[in-house]
Amino acid sequence: MSHEPINALPHDDTISGIEEYKDDLVRLRRDLHAHPELALHEHATAAQVGKLLSQWGYEVTSGVGGTGVVGTLTSGAGERSLALRADMDALPITEATGVPYASTKPGVMHACGHDGHTAMLLGAARYLARTRRFSGTLRLFFQPAEETIEGANAMIQDGLFARFPVDAVFSLHNDPSIAAGVLAFRDGPTMASADLWDVILKGVGSHGAQPEKGIDPVVAGASIVMALQTVVSRSVSPRQPTVVTVGSFRSGEAGNVIPDEAVLRLSIRATEPAARLHVQERIRAVIAGQASSYGVRFEIQEKRSTPVLVNHPAETAFARRVALELLGEGRVMEMPFIMGSEDFALMLEEKPGCFCSIGNGGPALLHSPAFDFNDANLVTGAAYWSALTERFLA
Repeated sequence: MSHEPINALPHDDTISGIEEYKDDLVRLRRDLHAHPELALHEHATAAQVGKLLSQWGYEVTSGVGGTGVVGTLTSGAGERSLALRADMDALPITEATGVPYASTKPGVMHACGHDGHTAMLLGAARYLARTRRFSGTLRLFFQPAEETIEGANAMIQDGLFARFPVDAVFSLHNDPSIAAGVLAFRDGPTMASADLWDVILKGVGSHGAQPEKGIDPVVAGASIVMALQTVVSRSVSPRQPTVVTVGSFRSGEAGNVIPDEAVLRLSIRATEPAARLHVQERIRAVIAGQASSYGVRFEIQEKRSTPVLVNHPAETAFARRVALELLGEGRVMEMPFIMGSEDFALMLEEKPGCFCSIGNGGPALLHSPAFDFNDANLVTGAAYWSALTERFLA
């Protein structure tokens, strides 16, 4: 992408303006796809993002929250400020798309479309730097480590909103279950919370022939696994989707030895903030009661978490209105509640804003080795971010 003078583009239609460099966006997206980087290792991606933003006239701050990048562009005398966020990290998955621009890194691929999210936001960045049809401050957050729900918190803890103050923050994610180019919105709770816990049970090891001399953490763990199945079925309304999953249970190596420790790994998802807290309390109580009854000691390590993603009503209505103006009613729909999680929820706890979806029209699902971002979305996504900026900072 070559450097272009500011205000080079006449004030014509946003979509047709971005169509002029669609081929550049496709090349950029496919280059990002071919060179994926895992969470908190997005060094080359961040460097490429920073180089392009700087080339277009943005003030660039790198290393925010580790590998995060913030681009800032001010135009006119407006006092309002807006943030748009895209995620950059890939997944530890071996690609099976067969496309010419497939991952060049074995075991790592963009299986969730973050290459497309980054390219769309860069497309908007280029357009807005050319036209300057806004008055105020635009900040672009390129976030690391969304897949491990670490990046948003890392940027916030690094002073994101203190160093780069904004009035609102917006983000979007592709959705293969929605037709390509359709934008979807939802007020209020929109994505589930995610809490990843490790439960360490400590017993007393012994020979399997002398069980009376040990305290068996395997039996205690098995009982805890079964008891946890009642947390949702008997403590949460069936009208309130909630999930408690024990995805890993590890203990011992030999069949004739009672080990001294067992480790359970839990995933907890809830659709309402209050339900999340209630389920957490019930899980702690179940673990404590079961551990006590079997005589084992326990420790709960609450490793990583992100809250329920809650869209703010006024900002969601505004974001939906911009989409209707840009695309028309046929390409705007209601977003279903998603049991998946997003650490953008942490940014929405700090600032008002909205998280929406853009249809990818896949058959391949997110996190599938066969997934690929739909390049037809690049112009739509870039045009939407541009239109939203121009209206918010009118």
